[in-house]
Amino acid sequence: MPPRRRLPPLLLLLLAALCPAAIALRHGPSAIAVVGGGIGGSAAAYFLRQKFGPGVRLHVLEKAALGGRLHTLDVEGAAYEAGGAVIHPLNLHMKHFVKELGLSVASSQGSLAGVYNGEEFVFEESSWSFINLLKLLWYYGLNPLRMSMWVEDILDKFMRIYRYQMHEYAFSSNERLLHALGGDDFIQLLNQTIDEAMQRAGFSQKFINEVVCPAMRVNYGQGVTVNGFVGAVSLAGVQSGLWSVKGGNKLVCSGLISSSKAQVIPGTVVSIEPKTRPSPSGDPVKLYQVTYNTSSGLTEDTYDIVLIAAPLGRKMADITFRNFDPPILPFPNPYHQTVTTLVHGRVNASFFGYNDPQAFHFGAIFTTDNPKLFINSLGVVSPVGDTDTGEELPLQSAVWKVFSKEELTKEQLNLLFSSYDSVQVKPWLAYPEYSAPEKFPPIVLHEQLYYLNGLERAASAMEMSAVAARNAALLAFHRWHGRSASIDQEDLHEKLKTEL
Repeated sequence: MPPRRRLPPLLLLLLAALCPAAIALRHGPSAIAVVGGGIGGSAAAYFLRQKFGPGVRLHVLEKAALGGRLHTLDVEGAAYEAGGAVIHPLNLHMKHFVKELGLSVASSQGSLAGVYNGEEFVFEESSWSFINLLKLLWYYGLNPLRMSMWVEDILDKFMRIYRYQMHEYAFSSNERLLHALGGDDFIQLLNQTIDEAMQRAGFSQKFINEVVCPAMRVNYGQGVTVNGFVGAVSLAGVQSGLWSVKGGNKLVCSGLISSSKAQVIPGTVVSIEPKTRPSPSGDPVKLYQVTYNTSSGLTEDTYDIVLIAAPLGRKMADITFRNFDPPILPFPNPYHQTVTTLVHGRVNASFFGYNDPQAFHFGAIFTTDNPKLFINSLGVVSPVGDTDTGEELPLQSAVWKVFSKEELTKEQLNLLFSSYDSVQVKPWLAYPEYSAPEKFPPIVLHEQLYYLNGLERAASAMEMSAVAARNAALLAFHRWHGRSASIDQEDLHEKLKTEL
C-alpha cells in the first residue's frame, strides 16, 4: 500500500480561507460535563460521544446511584421496578439502546383490571375479550375506538422526531421542537387540559371520568387537569405491547455510560460559573467552572460544554448559577410526589366491596378521582428478571405495587391488605406538576450550557428523556461548529419528503 501524501501547508491555508467551517470541525471541545446519570444524562453521554468523538474528556456527575428515577426495590430477595416501569413499542430510542447494549426484553403481561370509584367498580374486565368489547360498547359507545385513533394520530406526528434526528436536525427550544412535530395541534394540546381537549374532540364526560382519568392517575399521579399532550402520552401508556428491560430498566443507564466511555464522578453539583482564560494563541477561551461536593469535600473542574440532565429546583438539582450575564433566573418547575409502596401480602377483597373473596379476581385496580381514596392504583408485579405477573393468583400472597400521593399509614395498609409479610416504600418527586397552559424552561441557558429536562413539561417518560438528550447533543454540536442550517428549520416534514 503506497504511503499517504500530506497536503502542503499552503494548500491547507487556502482550504481554511475558503472553508473555515471545515477547519473548525477539527477543533472540538476538550471537556464536556453531563450533570445527572439518569436516562437523560446517560443517553446524553452516549450521543455526545457519537458526535464529538473519542478525543473529548467526558464526565457524568451523579450524586446518587446511576439510573435516576429508574430504580428497583428489593422484596424478599427479588428486585422490582419502583420507578419508570414500562416502555411503549414505538419508543425507538429505547429499542435501539436495548439492542445496542445486548440487553433482553421482558414483555408486559396484563392481568384482569377493574376501575374503582371509591364505592364500587364502574368497570370490571372479563377474561373473555369478546365480553370486554361488548361491555365497552355498552358503557361508552364508540369512545374507546375513537380514543385509540385519536392517540394514534398524535403518536404518528410525534414519530417524526426520529427522522429529524436521523438527519441530525436540532431545535433550540422545546416549543420549536414540538411545533415541528405537530404544528399548532401540539401547541393547542399544551395550552388546554386533557379534559378540555377530549371534550372538544367529542368524548363523553363519563368516558373521560371512568377511563381517561384512571390512566392519568396511575401514570402521572394526577387527574384530568394535566395538559392534553401528557394526557395523550398517558393514554398511550395503557396500550398493548408494553415492555421493560429484563434485569431492570436502569441497566440501560449504566450500559449507555459504559458505551460512551464517560467517567462517572460521584458528586453533587453545587454551582456553575462562566470563566474566561487566555489560550496559547492569546485569544480568550470561554469555559464553565463546575463546583461539586464529593465525599472528600468541594471540588472544581472546568468544561467547554455542560449539559444539565437533572430537574432543576431546590428539592431536585439545587444548582447556583454564578456571575452569568444576563443572570440565569430560577423558573417555576414544581415536581409532583408519588409514593411507590411494594407489599408482599394478600389484598383485602372486602375493602373493594367483595364480601366473597373467591369472587375477587383482579390483578390491577385503577381509580377515578375521589378525594376519599388514598391510593391511585394497585397491581400485582413480577421481579425484573421474570415475565410472569402472577395474574392467575391475585388472592394468594403476591407482591403488589401501590401508587399514592402520601406514604401509607399502618391503618391504611391494614385496610388494603388482609395480611402482609413485608413492605418497601420509595417516595419520588417523579414528574412535573402538570397544568395548562404549559410553560417550558429554555434548553439553552447560556452559550454552551444546556438543560434537557424542560421537555418533561410536555410529558415525562424514558423516551422523552432520550429524545431531549439527542436533541441537546445535536444542538451542542451544531452550535459549537456554527452549523446554524441544522437548527430550528421550519417545515422539516415537507423538506425531508422531497429528499426521498
